[in-house]
Amino acid sequence: MKPNGLIIAVAVLAVLGGATWWSNKKQAQASKSTDTTTKILSIPSDQFQEIRLKKPAETIDVTGGPGKWRLTQPEALPADPDTVGSLITTLGGLNADAVVEDKASDLTPYGLKEPALDVQIVKKDGKTDDLMIGDETPTGSGNYAKLANDPRVFTIATYNKNAIDKPLNDLRDKRLLTFDSAKLTRVELDAKGMPIEFGKNSGGDWQILKPKPWRADGSQVDTLVNNLKDARMDLTGDTKAAATDFASGAKVATATVTDSSGNQTLEIRKKGDNYYAKSSAVAGIFKVSADTGKNFDKGLDDFRNKKVYDFGFSDPSYLNIQGAGYTKNGDKWMAGSKTMDNTSVQNVIDKLRDLTATKVADSGGGTMVLEADVTSSNGKRIEKVSISKQGDQYFAKRENEPGVYVLDSKAVDDLQKAISGIKEAAPAPAQAKKK
Repeated sequence: MKPNGLIIAVAVLAVLGGATWWSNKKQAQASKSTDTTTKILSIPSDQFQEIRLKKPAETIDVTGGPGKWRLTQPEALPADPDTVGSLITTLGGLNADAVVEDKASDLTPYGLKEPALDVQIVKKDGKTDDLMIGDETPTGSGNYAKLANDPRVFTIATYNKNAIDKPLNDLRDKRLLTFDSAKLTRVELDAKGMPIEFGKNSGGDWQILKPKPWRADGSQVDTLVNNLKDARMDLTGDTKAAATDFASGAKVATATVTDSSGNQTLEIRKKGDNYYAKSSAVAGIFKVSADTGKNFDKGLDDFRNKKVYDFGFSDPSYLNIQGAGYTKNGDKWMAGSKTMDNTSVQNVIDKLRDLTATKVADSGGGTMVLEADVTSSNGKRIEKVSISKQGDQYFAKRENEPGVYVLDSKAVDDLQKAISGIKEAAPAPAQAKKK
């Protein structure tokens, strides 16, 4: 063998030997018994003032404080409170899986000389912590980590590393509307060609204010509010393409919410199978999920209360059925001085409670067939309803309300049978005379 070749072979063997040594060393260190009692960081959540995530490709700054977190770098954006809260929780109580070196002289083998992630934390007292996160461990179950002012090298669990290493789109607030639902006073929805306005009455229940004052299905309005609150931007697509498609898309709906801080508006449009949104609360136009788009494609009939009676599970105290009055006295129903059979009266109450329209119409009439008034809520709610028949169709009308409720004929037949079944209570059995 030529001398030069021998020298090269020796050099290669030395490099391979060194690499094997480092690999074996790291493997041995990584296989040390896990000891999650070693604290790397211990910071109360209310002491965080700034978090800087320095990565080779970008630096992300989160500043502010609890409830006021904002992104200031690479651009000024609201921060997602839940994601930042999770980041703070992970950093504030970060434990090591193991200590792999008590005093590391060379950080290169751990990927810590030029770490892939450098987390700089500024606390309210002005003091800082600098956490460096490097390569994966040979087992792939964790990453090497080190504090800048601590000679030790640790390993941390992969899930902790992933909870800290958040991209910009995860950290930014993706809500399209930021209203306070607890302080909401008005909701407007313009969809299907008819603007609808909702407001709350003195009892805190949702009502339809426009186009006419009608009873609202409170659960459907609450669902609308929740859908508006949960509307999120989809940041995976091309924002320029989203703006173009929004401009040429067909309008689906425009929603406006009003709380103590003012109005916020969300407009939804559709292009092809995709939905896009523009919000007054955040700059830009964004793609949204198909479910989000469809949630607002609703009309007046979706929100009108189709229950004929409002008393729900509030026990009535008085019934007036076809001019016959029934009063609740303790646990007994009375008709004047007569004690009525509770089961037969309760059967009527259940039928009235469940009476639901198939749809709500602007008009309908015919011959009166039934009047049933219900007093509930300790006398505070009195509901007077008349039922008429025209041909084969039944209609119900509430006193002092526009529109009529179209009823299923079987429901009316069942109600009439229940009313005809009201009877007096059976007399108490006679007691045997004592001998």
